[in-house]
Amino acid sequence: MATATPTLPKKKPKREELKEGEVLCEYCTAKCCHYFAMPIEVPDEKQDFEFIRWYMIHGEVSIFCEEDDWYLMVHNVCDHLQPDNRCGIYETRPQICRDYTTDECEYDDEWTYDRYWETPEQIAEYAEAVAPRKRGQSIRSPEPALLPVIG
Repeated sequence: MATATPTLPKKKPKREELKEGEVLCEYCTAKCCHYFAMPIEVPDEKQDFEFIRWYMIHGEVSIFCEEDDWYLMVHNVCDHLQPDNRCGIYETRPQICRDYTTDECEYDDEWTYDRYWETPEQIAEYAEAVAPRKRGQSIRSPEPALLPVIG
């Protein structure tokens, strides 16, 4: 009985190695179709960080910064992404997808975020370190109540 030989994925060429007529998307994992990011207000007080924590307890989201701009990233695959990482509604795709180009896409994986948080606990810890405290508010935990005297 003959077994099928698995097909190996195409070698991912560098941008400059593409031949005439080839498209980056032929080699890509479609990162751009696995999330979307929206700018959010820069948090500058404790309440702002609480809103960010609230965003993060609602599923697969993260927060990142590029320079001084903050973003909410929602990790969710486009409903129309096909198994071959191509668009299933390419001819009728939304305008935002039409405007997106491969000129500066994530194909090369050569970028990192200035700051990146994956959990609400990370945001809370960051807020604790950077959010301004109310006048007279200590960095220390409050003193615990005394234990009752048993007698």
